Amino acid sequence: MKKLYFLFTGILYFNIGFAQPIMDTSAKLIAQKENVIKESTVIKVENLGPVINTSLPEMRPTISADGNLLFFIRQNDPKNVQYQTVPNSQDIWYSTRDTAGNWAKARHLSARVNASQYNAVYWISPDMNTMLLKGAFTQGQYLGTGLSMIHRMEDGSWSDAEMLKIIDFNKYTSVTAQIGASMGHDGRTLLFYMSNKKEDYNNQLYVSFLQKNDVWTAPKSLGKKINLPDYNQMSPFIAADGVTLYFSSDRPGGLGEMDIWMAKRLDETWTKWSDPVNLGAPINTEGSEAFFTLDAGGEYAYLSSSNGALGASDIVRVKLLEKEKPNPVMLVSGNVYNAKTKEPLSAALVYQTLPDGTVAGNGISNPADGAFKIVLPYNKNYSILASADKFFSISENLNLDSLTKIGYKEIHKDLYLVPIEVGQVFRLNNVFFDFDKYNLRAESFVELNRVVKFLNDYPNIEIEMSAHTDSKGADDYNMTLSENRAKSVMDYILSKGIAVSRITSHGYGKTKPVAPNTNADGSDNPEGRQLNRRVEFTILKN
Repeated sequence: MKKLYFLFTGILYFNIGFAQPIMDTSAKLIAQKENVIKESTVIKVENLGPVINTSLPEMRPTISADGNLLFFIRQNDPKNVQYQTVPNSQDIWYSTRDTAGNWAKARHLSARVNASQYNAVYWISPDMNTMLLKGAFTQGQYLGTGLSMIHRMEDGSWSDAEMLKIIDFNKYTSVTAQIGASMGHDGRTLLFYMSNKKEDYNNQLYVSFLQKNDVWTAPKSLGKKINLPDYNQMSPFIAADGVTLYFSSDRPGGLGEMDIWMAKRLDETWTKWSDPVNLGAPINTEGSEAFFTLDAGGEYAYLSSSNGALGASDIVRVKLLEKEKPNPVMLVSGNVYNAKTKEPLSAALVYQTLPDGTVAGNGISNPADGAFKIVLPYNKNYSILASADKFFSISENLNLDSLTKIGYKEIHKDLYLVPIEVGQVFRLNNVFFDFDKYNLRAESFVELNRVVKFLNDYPNIEIEMSAHTDSKGADDYNMTLSENRAKSVMDYILSKGIAVSRITSHGYGKTKPVAPNTNADGSDNPEGRQLNRRVEFTILKN
């Protein structure tokens, strides 16, 4: 029998007996270290040092997708909002990293966010405009156990926290003193650790999904491979790929009191997983490790560790081996602009997979400068768009199908919203045809259904649908091809019940380029040609 001595988020120290399998822990620890000795130059656990850690307990790190913003909990600091009134108060602190990779001295977050006795940031969106907090709030007033969201305001401050609506959540919270959560980078997948038994403190892992009207599904167990009876599973983290799960457990095969384990999701049920693998030494020690978190790059992990800590626990960082990393993803950053004025806009973002149109994730752009960041797993074809009242969004296409071998990548792509006015031109970037054909491919239907909805929302608007080619090929051939393509798009829209009087079609061939087809030296300009091969519509009457 060994004692578990670890800090759980939002509760005090626990000193609870847990049965461990009969193993020679010291021998196992030595064996683990021997297995990685050849790679000791790349496996290094790094304490983040006194700018982050103190003689007080630091725990529960949450790292931003770009790896430059770190939130964590500090317990019993005199600067904590309720230090004078609540024993062992836990407040959110944060640090930023500069371009040289150095962390700034940690700062205390505002009282508006640190509004309860035991506070925590469970997740921050890739665009850093939304945070998931510990506790249930309504209009910023703390109500009790639960989870809440806050959003960045135009002046850079944060909105009042509002609790998530989770079906049957009270079934679990009414009998447990422990709860924690994290969220996938898609903003639609919520992971919990909770105990629904009165007689012990063993947690199990659950998942919940965002539905319409901002309601979350009832918590669903991650299944028998993850949730072992009579053992403690906690602090789940789903990597940016949406597949790789890391969690802390005292299950058999561990090196210490709580170890970090990894498993891969095998299907969409979220109950079938690969066999969990212990990450071994030096990540896991004879002490307790938990609250594992990664940035989108998946190279460095941050976690809480009691091993050699300055206080009861510290925030540490470790560079992962290839076998410990999640699948690579792409981090897309950009800004949302008014296409007419070029001014930045605050907008809701959504990215969908094509051709099925399934929503793969959500976000919002920064109210001040329109900045956004989203994370896209590979092996999918995406449509990305922003939306705001009285604007039509120009969607962008990112086809990441069969690109898993290129590794983690960051790109910049701006999004544009066009005001709904007579004469405005709206480019449809997600309309596709086969080479030299005019039959619509299935990937086009999501985009064209947006046009149908737009026409239904604005019943007085009349439009011209147009198609354009680049300069390659004979003039007559290009004109005919573009006319047929424009007509195919129009026919699809008419098939959805739009009146014939509200839409016309026209092919312009190569007569209206928006970019040079060739460079100044006469060489081919493939980027310009791609921009010229397009489908658009223009508002004729409003």
